[in-house]
Amino acid sequence: MARLADYFVLVAFGPHPRGSGEGQGQILQRFPEKDWEDNPFPQGIELFCQPSGWQLCPERNPPTFFVAVLTDINSERHYCACLTFWEPVEPTQEGLCTKDTAEREEEAGEGGLVGLSPAAPGPPGQLFAPKTLVLVSRLDHVEVFRNSLGLIYTIHVEGLNVGLENVVGNLLTCVVPLAGGSQLDSVEDGVRTISLGAGDRQVIQTPLTDSLPISRCSVALLFRQLGITNVLSLFCAALTEHKVLFLSRSYQRLSDACRGLLALLFPLRYSFTYVPILPAQLLEVLSTPTPFIIGVNAAFQAEAQELLDVIVADLDGGTVTVPECVHIPPLPEPLQSQTHSILSMVLDPELELADLAFPPPTTSTSSLKMQDKELRAVFLRLFAQLLQGYRWCLHMVRIHPEPVIRFHKAAFLGQRGLVEDDFLMKVLEGMAFAGFVSERGVPYRPTDLFDELVAHEVARMRADENHPQRVLRHVKELAEQLYKNENPYPAVAMHKVQRPGEASHLRRAPRPFPRLDEGTVQWIVDQATAKLQGAPPAVKAEKRTTVPSGPPMTAILERTSGLHGNSARRLEVVRNCISYVFEGKMLEAKKLLPAVLRALKGRAARRCLAQELHLHVQQNRAVLDHQQFDFVVRMMNCCLQDCTSLDEHGIAAALLPLVTAFCRKLSPGVTQFAYSCVQEHVVWSTPQFWEAMFYGDVQTHIRALYLEPAEDRDPSQVGEAPAQADERSALDVASEQRRLWPTLSREKQQELVQKEESTVFSQAIHYANRMSYLLLPLDGSKSRLLRERAGLGDLESASNSLVTNSMAGSVAESYDTESGFEDAETCDVPGAVVRFINRFVDKVCTESGVTSDHLKGLHVMVPDIVQMHIETLEAVQRESKRLPPIQKPKLLRPRLLPGEQCVLDGLRVYLLPDGREGGAGGSRGGPALLPAEGAVFLTTYRVIFTGMPTDPLVGEQVVVRSFPVAALTKEERINIQTPSDQYLPDGLQLRSCTFQLLKMVFDEEVGSDSAELFRKQLHKLRYPPDIRGTFALTLGSAHTPGRPPRATKDKGPSFRTLSRNFMKNAKRTIGRQYVTRKKYNPPSWEHRGQPSPEDQEDEISVSEELEPSTLTPSLALKPSDRMTMSSLVERACCRDYQRLGLGTLSSSLSRAKSEPFRISPVNRMYAICRSYPGLLIVPQSVQDNALQRVSRCYRQNRFPVVCWRSGRSKAVLLRSGGLHGKGVVGLFKAQNAPSPGQSQADSSSLEQEKYLQAVVSSMPRYADASGRNTLSGFSSAHMGSHVPSPRARVTTLSNPMAASASRRTAPRGKWGSVRASGRSGGLSTDVGTRLAGMGPPQANGAPPDPGFLRPQRAALYIIGDKAQLKGVRPDPLQQWELVPIEVFETRQVKGSFKKLLKACVPGYPAPEPGSASFLCSLEDSEWLIQIHKLLQVSVLVVELLDSGSSVLVSLEDGWDITTQVVSLVQLLSDPFYRTLEGFRLLVEKEWLSFGHRFSHRGAHTLAGQSSGFTPVFLQFLDCVHQVHLQFPMEFEFSPFYLKFLGYHHASHRFRTFLLDSDYERIELGLLYEEKGERRGQPACRSVWEYVERLSKRTPVFYNYLYAPEDTEVLRPYSNVSNLKVWDFYTEETLAEGPPYDWELAQGPPEPPEEERPDGGAPQSRRRVVWPCYDSCPRAQPDAISQLLEELQRLETELGRPPERWKDAWDRVKAAQRLEGRQDGRGTPSSLLVSSVPHHRRSLGVYLQEGPVGSTLSLSLDSDQSSGSTASGSRQAARRSTSTLYSQFQTAESENRSYEGTLYKKGAFMKPWKARWFVLDKTKHQLRYYDHRVDTECKGFIDLAEVEAVAPGTPTLGAPKTVDEKAFFDVKTTRRVYNFCAQDVPSAQQWVDQIQSCLSDA
Repeated sequence: MARLADYFVLVAFGPHPRGSGEGQGQILQRFPEKDWEDNPFPQGIELFCQPSGWQLCPERNPPTFFVAVLTDINSERHYCACLTFWEPVEPTQEGLCTKDTAEREEEAGEGGLVGLSPAAPGPPGQLFAPKTLVLVSRLDHVEVFRNSLGLIYTIHVEGLNVGLENVVGNLLTCVVPLAGGSQLDSVEDGVRTISLGAGDRQVIQTPLTDSLPISRCSVALLFRQLGITNVLSLFCAALTEHKVLFLSRSYQRLSDACRGLLALLFPLRYSFTYVPILPAQLLEVLSTPTPFIIGVNAAFQAEAQELLDVIVADLDGGTVTVPECVHIPPLPEPLQSQTHSILSMVLDPELELADLAFPPPTTSTSSLKMQDKELRAVFLRLFAQLLQGYRWCLHMVRIHPEPVIRFHKAAFLGQRGLVEDDFLMKVLEGMAFAGFVSERGVPYRPTDLFDELVAHEVARMRADENHPQRVLRHVKELAEQLYKNENPYPAVAMHKVQRPGEASHLRRAPRPFPRLDEGTVQWIVDQATAKLQGAPPAVKAEKRTTVPSGPPMTAILERTSGLHGNSARRLEVVRNCISYVFEGKMLEAKKLLPAVLRALKGRAARRCLAQELHLHVQQNRAVLDHQQFDFVVRMMNCCLQDCTSLDEHGIAAALLPLVTAFCRKLSPGVTQFAYSCVQEHVVWSTPQFWEAMFYGDVQTHIRALYLEPAEDRDPSQVGEAPAQADERSALDVASEQRRLWPTLSREKQQELVQKEESTVFSQAIHYANRMSYLLLPLDGSKSRLLRERAGLGDLESASNSLVTNSMAGSVAESYDTESGFEDAETCDVPGAVVRFINRFVDKVCTESGVTSDHLKGLHVMVPDIVQMHIETLEAVQRESKRLPPIQKPKLLRPRLLPGEQCVLDGLRVYLLPDGREGGAGGSRGGPALLPAEGAVFLTTYRVIFTGMPTDPLVGEQVVVRSFPVAALTKEERINIQTPSDQYLPDGLQLRSCTFQLLKMVFDEEVGSDSAELFRKQLHKLRYPPDIRGTFALTLGSAHTPGRPPRATKDKGPSFRTLSRNFMKNAKRTIGRQYVTRKKYNPPSWEHRGQPSPEDQEDEISVSEELEPSTLTPSLALKPSDRMTMSSLVERACCRDYQRLGLGTLSSSLSRAKSEPFRISPVNRMYAICRSYPGLLIVPQSVQDNALQRVSRCYRQNRFPVVCWRSGRSKAVLLRSGGLHGKGVVGLFKAQNAPSPGQSQADSSSLEQEKYLQAVVSSMPRYADASGRNTLSGFSSAHMGSHVPSPRARVTTLSNPMAASASRRTAPRGKWGSVRASGRSGGLSTDVGTRLAGMGPPQANGAPPDPGFLRPQRAALYIIGDKAQLKGVRPDPLQQWELVPIEVFETRQVKGSFKKLLKACVPGYPAPEPGSASFLCSLEDSEWLIQIHKLLQVSVLVVELLDSGSSVLVSLEDGWDITTQVVSLVQLLSDPFYRTLEGFRLLVEKEWLSFGHRFSHRGAHTLAGQSSGFTPVFLQFLDCVHQVHLQFPMEFEFSPFYLKFLGYHHASHRFRTFLLDSDYERIELGLLYEEKGERRGQPACRSVWEYVERLSKRTPVFYNYLYAPEDTEVLRPYSNVSNLKVWDFYTEETLAEGPPYDWELAQGPPEPPEEERPDGGAPQSRRRVVWPCYDSCPRAQPDAISQLLEELQRLETELGRPPERWKDAWDRVKAAQRLEGRQDGRGTPSSLLVSSVPHHRRSLGVYLQEGPVGSTLSLSLDSDQSSGSTASGSRQAARRSTSTLYSQFQTAESENRSYEGTLYKKGAFMKPWKARWFVLDKTKHQLRYYDHRVDTECKGFIDLAEVEAVAPGTPTLGAPKTVDEKAFFDVKTTRRVYNFCAQDVPSAQQWVDQIQSCLSDA
């Protein structure tokens, strides 16, 4: 029995001591006055009576009631029921509180308890003070408290004739039965009827089960107020220890909400701060750092909003606010969604019926109380599902004297498959769950509803998952039980309690609440106490039982990928492999090992491995030989590498006994155990793992302790006992022991306690040994690994006082606790291990109740154990080094180039997969060539890996991957687990700009010093201090870096002196003379463009003074000068200028007036511009001395010079650097012309203007000044009319990406807006639009028809940076126009290239397979966007030049983007540059002579290391490749040629692409040395020379499709959608490395087919070709290459010297041409020329409806992108070529079986027409042409469709003169064709021929 109420208190309003406006509560009386011994009086009750503060009130409010909860220091809850009423303030009180009455009234109005019902104001100025009756109890009977306090109030207000003292005394002496009514003898014991002596009766029912919470309606109300989602959020928040704050205006609702939330958490108990109603004075409690559930009046909402980490639930508004910084983990799926749907079914049963056509009559909804229990039942089921099987993860550490239980969290999560689940992880780590384990883990105790549910109903719940109605039925059953628990006897519940009358609080109370007589009350209390003392003590009757464990958890299915699903076959493979190992069948085991290692990714296979290995251990020991030992260790490592630190699946736990069992003998007395080879796994350094293992083993031994005696006692059942004993779990044994415990004698009890303690102690010693085995490394030098491991490093910081906390939370004082792991840096491994073990021992021994003496003994023992083990290990390590090394694959030596030397011999490494699927056997199939095992070699030229795949199933394939040292762009260290499952710390990842990646880890035999040496040597070779250190310059050359080259005897002076003289004689002039190269015949002068006479009059007169520095006439040239000059003339630029007819070499004194341009030697000493070539093309009229001044206006002094002239329009292309601030821009900005007296800068600006004027004057004029239009006049033929605009002329380039949607509006875009102006032209779509490629929307972004250029335009367009030309306003009289464009900078190219490299060679496997991630990375790199911009600008310039305007490209410094654009323009405009010789000239001229900074952009030396690799030249080659793809027949060179240059421009194998300008090359003596020195040297110094030599031997650089049109100007599509990723970036050949070093790529010749000696068939030469392994062009050469090789082979066999391939090819082409001409059917220009005369001869093909019937025939895409007018292009757009063969074969004689003229009747209502018919038996068709010479087929009849050939009759319109018998019809499945021959015999012949063709078929 227990007291119903402990204390009755009367609290009244009292003034505040500090005299402030608010009052404070004063306890007037309390009963009993002395504290109860078992329950002291709780402090601070007066605060909780008026939580919003004590305030006077101007009105009389109705009484209020609520229950506050106080928690004492022992976590006992005290329920304070408070009934408050208001009384008029007594005059004395009023006097005390008159200060600031108005203010108080205001405050009272805000108090939140005012205005609950119409209140009656008292007399004016009358105030009312609150008074509170408080009942304090430890029992939770809210209704009884409400009735009892209400009764006391009623007696007072109604003036009933009942003594209040008696009522209070009776209340305090009332006792109620304890919980568990059903277990008592009768209803009377479970139900108590009480009366307080005022004619009242109340029934108190105690709940059946104490442990189930009482909720009444609170849960249902909580759901009504907040809704399902919000309550679930609060539920998860409370479970995961977040702070929860309820707000409401009602105190009763606050306490109900808190009560409801706690009821939902059952069976977990909330153990943090719980204050359902928090008084205003204690609001600072909300800032506490610990979790809480608190309720606060809504008036204090503002204070709540300032809290950052509190979840606020507003009960009145129905909202839950979760701060941004708080993450509430949701329930794991599918529980979250299942719970949600069940809750909605309970709360809203009509939801299911809402959509029914015929809803049933309204179902009776549950009462609120019942609904409350149903909601609780849902959460009870949820916990049963969450915690199912939890008892199987309990570890029984001690049984006596008190049970000690631990929970194996990792095993529980692993079995549930919820390792990653955030919610469950946090719940298991929480305080509530710790309490749950200690309270409910006990095996022998009273059970309740939850125990039954989790043990017996889980299977039912799983079966019901998909049946909502069955779930609902189960919920209702549980709800019934919960309801019955709260209301065991509903029939008895009858109350009779007086209540005050209506509005009694408004009546004037007769008097204030009286003071009670303490003596009377105390006397009643004492009487009752005395009576109770005489009665026997009430013992709470508990029915204790063994708690059911329920079914063991079924292992959740493997959650691994389908790849590693463990089928029985895989487990079989594991078993077989192990049995082979132990049977000594090592070869068989080796074959199976890869499959086993793959299978071990799955959990079942790992368990299977542990079980199988256990079978081979006898008496805790298994001695193996070396090979067996290696196999077992390797498999164990493979198992452990996927274990997390917690070891959820118990794999490490299963292997732990094995690693100390398997061993091998190294020498007599020295044995090595497996643990020394499996230490490198994170699980061994995790304290939680060791604790769980320890407790598991202790449980096993304790269980055995109590099982053994049972077996000894009853010998009659020896046979059965073990079987039964084995079935009993440790919990069952413990339960039995706890039941027997009270019956045992004290001595027996002591003995059992001692035995258990000794068991734990012996296990602690055992584990100290085990831990030292796995934590002490075999090699002391590897101690850093130990420190780096997860657990050991941060143990000190990992303090955490929860269930499976780490050792830092240990209670016992460890001898070492103050010394952490900080000193581990001093390599004190033994000390670190001792501390680790000591912490472990402290924790587990304290928890398991080991005596302090034993604990001290352990601390003394641990250092000795560690020291002893270290000594053993030293012997093991010493002996293991003497073992013969494992046979590793032989190192394969790479083939080297002539002159290439090995710097570092092979270091053994593993080459790992790097994200490219090819080598790893990805989606493209094929074997996994990587990972491979081999060696890395460093030579003076390359880094080379050679090796073999580690997977023995792949076969003996050699894997080679290499790249030039000079191409290295990034080197980083990596740490990686290797395929052989050994942890190798040293790894390197080398990335090169040739798109190769070496991701490798060094073998353990390679010391870290060797790895470091490799890195240093690599760095040294990659960044030599001087350019002379590069491979191309050290290869076979006389000098080594740091020593000048020896002078070579030659006809002329040495190169060194030559270059010295060159510089010395900079002040001397040279006469006009030059030498032409013999090989080259310049075109005759007639073919060169004649300048118009106007040009000659328009001459600049620049200041005539001669600068002596450049123009001192001296005819006496020194030999060296002559030689310099002739060398200059022989350079590529000069040869090209002569070919283009660009001027003559003349001194400025004797100018040849006939030429508009001349070759000026002004820069021959590189005095004006160091990065320009020695000879430059300038206007004839400009003197050399003016050039010096002009050059000052341009960056790097790169003034405009001509580099190309159009043969047709005579327009010229100029290039220069960007403008300085002063110069043309400054000039254009200035309004007035500069006066002669201005500064030098202005005079050079004037020079510059004159210079540009001279350039303009040197061109043929196309229009006079008045009629010339601006660039804005560019518009497409399809665009709208021009609008005249008098604005100034600057054109800005706009977005190349956008396409114009409307034809009328000029599009806007990425490069800025298009502004244009014209002298007399207009603004429509202008050059910006054109440049943006945005004319009318054309297919694929092709430029519109060329007719779009107006005849009026500026003579010269200057294309410059937009940023530079901002705000420029040119003078309208100028004859040039500025085109500002936005271009990307070189740093953007560099950044973009880095991203491109990462996209093509990622370095790590893609997160999701497939090409999506590659395409995303490619897009991010923006590489194709840059290519698109370059092509776009180039096409614009091509159009301008083609229309007769000259263009000056003046971007950045004039050596990056300028070079790209200028080179592309020449390539597109001039077919000569599309030949091998022409492309070489183009690169030599524009890239080498005009000073592209190869060394700087390629970071060739140490100085350039920081600037990084910027592939400007590679980007140009990519652009050429894009054009090549679109026009495959216009280029003489093959795509391989571009890749070859792309590879070698960065490889440093040749000297061609070294240094930044001709000047630097001369200074180093490289430019002219080839002539003399080359003779005796076998090595090629120049890439061109190498190409030339190789081209003589093989057609690898030649394009067989080459069939150029003579005047073809190419206009490629430039939209990103038309660009392709260059395969140079993605392809690789693992068989031989990159194929660009031709000598190395040629593998050994294949043996010819030979008959086998046994007379069998010859062996086949067929072989498998793998795309990423073999070089496909070599393994499967194209047909022509194969034929040429065959030809050479046959000639060799005949004993003839084989003919060169080029001669044979030219001969075949000539023969084809001749044959075609004789045949008289057209003269195709080459074997492969297409018979379709379209301009874009790309290989696009589209389907088109053929002319005959509706047969579909293939036709080439004949998009007229240039050439004819728009109308012409439309007509010719879709010409049909019915056969694709004609594209490649013009001589069709072999296909023409019979031909002649026939008349054919057209379709319905069409006339007869004579056509030329060809019967083709090969293709089985009858084709017809317009006439005999026509090469384009107009249609055909497929003979396969012909049904009959019959005589015909003449029809209307037939030829009159022909005999009737000459008509015949051909009937096909589609229609009938009518034919007519010229006479009867020919008709007969046609019929016979067709018939014979049909019969042949």
